Amino acid sequence: MNDYIFSGLKVLDVGTVVAGPVAATILADFGADVIKIEQPGEGDLLRVLSDIPTTPDADSNYFWQMDGRNKKDLTLNLKTPEGIEILHKLIADCDVYVTNQPFGVRRALKLSYNDIKPLNPSMIYASLSAFGEEGPERDSKGFDLLAYWARSGLMDLVRSPGCKPSQALPGMGDHPTAIALYASIVTALLNKERTGKGAMVHTSLLANGLWSAASIAAGALANGDMDAYRATNQVPAATGYVYATKDNRWLQLTMIRSEGQFLQFLDSIDQLHFIKDERFATPELWYENREQLSALIQNVLINREAAEWLAIFEAKMVPIELVATVDEAVRNEQLIINNMVVAPTDPDIDVPFIINHPIKISNLDQVGPKRAPELGEHTDEILQNLGYSHQQILALKDKGVT
Repeated sequence: MNDYIFSGLKVLDVGTVVAGPVAATILADFGADVIKIEQPGEGDLLRVLSDIPTTPDADSNYFWQMDGRNKKDLTLNLKTPEGIEILHKLIADCDVYVTNQPFGVRRALKLSYNDIKPLNPSMIYASLSAFGEEGPERDSKGFDLLAYWARSGLMDLVRSPGCKPSQALPGMGDHPTAIALYASIVTALLNKERTGKGAMVHTSLLANGLWSAASIAAGALANGDMDAYRATNQVPAATGYVYATKDNRWLQLTMIRSEGQFLQFLDSIDQLHFIKDERFATPELWYENREQLSALIQNVLINREAAEWLAIFEAKMVPIELVATVDEAVRNEQLIINNMVVAPTDPDIDVPFIINHPIKISNLDQVGPKRAPELGEHTDEILQNLGYSHQQILALKDKGVT
């Protein structure tokens, strides 16, 4: 049996959907014993995300298998005194408590950090919120589409000139935010190892959205001229566009960073004569007349298919990249070689590959993905470990507690 870095670490996942629970998933990937708490009969919304219209239709529950893996599952009605009593017993013996419950729910159930800290002062209480722990919006509800994407400014910034803002992908802000929460937990665990003290750690979807937008947001905070920034970027440099090819694919030129590389590019498409045009005689004029230059480049690139252009660019060592579709991206052998995706060895997992978290440590083993649990699958086992008898467990089920 492997000994993992977090073997024996006891973690409670008292959250829903992605950002909070996935921090616990990463701990489980490194060997932690994670118990996921779910509402009896209903379960986590994460269980149905593979079936919503904004995710691909497939024969497997891939979303749940990806984000719910390597955990045990306990159904618990926290609106009952018995349910809270069971949770308190688990809290008293846990190392990490992960939650993204709305603050109003935590207050009503007395599950805020200060409420449960007396039960286990040495635990790490990891809190995930939409808008932060304090302030007038702390109680506002928000998923990553709202807090991470829209409210951070990313939704406004990441769009083509003149186009309306686009919605983010499901979980696009949740997954990186889970990494931030995991990093907070691990930092606190190191501090606990050195000092013996527990702590509350927290992050938010808004904070992570702002961090993702930081290169531009920092300029806004520095009172940069944002009107000039927007006006300038309404018309990018010729290498800032993406260009369509004959087969409706797109080419990205952003790694062409020097005058020499741009001339090499023009040579590769047999258009060096462009620079004989007085509008494009110097690099300064390339930028000044970038709309016209970009239109000319587009008129050339549209005449061949992407694969043909890429072969030409590779031969000429011109750094141009194809904009991959996601179904192409996930079949890139780089992902398998570098364990970005892994083939599960658990025969009960009905998907060919699971997307791995991006944390890689050369001398630490990682638990291979094990099937995400059925709703309440380990309820009896967990309650028995807490000292409940068979008759008591049946009684709790009859009362709707588990």
